[in-house]
Parts: sequence; structure tokens; C-alpha cells
Amino acid sequence: MEQPHTTRYRWLSWSVLIVILVAWWAVTTLHLVSGILLPAPQRVVTTFITLCQHGYNGVGLGAHYVITMARLLVAVVMAILIGVPLGLLSGYLPKVKALIDPVIQFIRPIPPLAYYTLLILWLGIGESSKVSLLFLAAVPPIYIACFDAVGKVNVEFLQSAASLGANAKQRFSHIVFPAAAPDIFTGVRSAVGVAYTTIVSAEMIASSTGIGWMIIDASHYLKSDVMFVGIIVLGVTGIALDWGIKALEHRLVRWSGRV
Repeated sequence: MEQPHTTRYRWLSWSVLIVILVAWWAVTTLHLVSGILLPAPQRVVTTFITLCQHGYNGVGLGAHYVITMARLLVAVVMAILIGVPLGLLSGYLPKVKALIDPVIQFIRPIPPLAYYTLLILWLGIGESSKVSLLFLAAVPPIYIACFDAVGKVNVEFLQSAASLGANAKQRFSHIVFPAAAPDIFTGVRSAVGVAYTTIVSAEMIASSTGIGWMIIDASHYLKSDVMFVGIIVLGVTGIALDWGIKALEHRLVRWSGRV
């Protein structure tokens, strides 16, 4: 549930946004910066409309957007389906931790772009390498959040359930998983953020579609207005994704903060 003071001071956030837009408009109107480096707001709006109507490189802006979001969605869903159970089981069962944790800890600090060329060699230049890159970027945050969540579970709850005859499977499904749910959503938010920041890298090599590719390709021809459109689209979408995950958490995890 949103805190009252957050709502009360929301006008500050809007004020900052308005100040940035006004400063942007003023700098470009007074020609303090070259239009190649910083296009005017009205030019960015015009470019956005043009891209919606005619597309970029023969592909509509909507199609570029859908392709990028599809890559992200597939990778994140795969990361959730694999990372959540592995993280919870590693925190709950020492044997699983001994098998899985070293692999995750090895992958976690490596920048995803470092092994992208290997993925291309192994999987080719198609969608598999791009989705795999995003998947490998998203798994560690989910795994770590789930693993740590199990460690936060109140031991007395588990002992009480065991004394009442609950087996390990029942204790996991009725105590560990519900208690870890808030942290699972935190891990998903982090994973989406990490994967989202990797999307440009995933689309910059051997690709001809996607918002990230559009930004990279436009930079080669100094089309800063197209770059700004892509960056703003990604920024707004990122905020919307994070808001959506938080809203889903508030709906599904109603007991968060109550125990």
C-alpha cells in the first residue's frame, strides 16, 4: 500500500520533470547546444509521430517495440521459472545449494556483454542468443533474492509446524514460500531492471529490429532525434514495468509487512 507521504509529495516529482522539460526547451530554443547533440523537444515529438507512421528501416515503431518487449518477456519468464525454485530450494536444502550456488555466484559478477560473443558462436545470431543473454542477466538477481528470503524465515514458525506434524514439503509450501513471496517480487523487479538495461546490448550485434537496435543504428548516422525517441520509450516502459510489478505484488501478497 502506498504511503501517505509518498502521495503528498508526488508533486515534487512532477515539478522536477517539468523543470527538466523547460530547461531542455530553453537550451535548444536559445541554440546553446547543437541540434545534432541535443534535439529540441518539438523535434523529438515530430520524429516520434513520423516513426509511428512510417517506421524505421522499413519496420514500424510498434513492431520494433513489440519485438524488444517479447525478447524481454520470454527471458524474464524463463528466469522466474528457473531462478525462483532454484533460489528457494538452495536456501532450504544444503545439497541443492552446494550444486547450484557456485554456478550462480560465478555468473553473477560477469557483465552480460562479456559472454555475448560466446552465445552467438554457440546459438547463432537469431533470437536464441539474444534471449539467452537477457536470461543470464535476469537469473542471478532472482536467485539471490529467493535464497536470502529463505534465510529470513522465522525458525520458530518452522519448529512449531514440525512439532505439529508438518513434513518438510508442507513446511516449505505453507511457511517458507509465503514468507519469501515479498522478496521474490523484489528479486523479479531487480531481474527485470538488469535484463532491461541489457536489452540494448542484446540488440546491438547481428540484429535489425528492436528499440535497442534502433538506438544503436541511429547513433551511426547522428540521428539524435531517433535516439531520444528510443531512449524515452525505453524509459517510460521501464517505469511502467516496475509500477506493474509493484501493483501485482500489492494484489497478490497482501500479508507483506504483517508478520
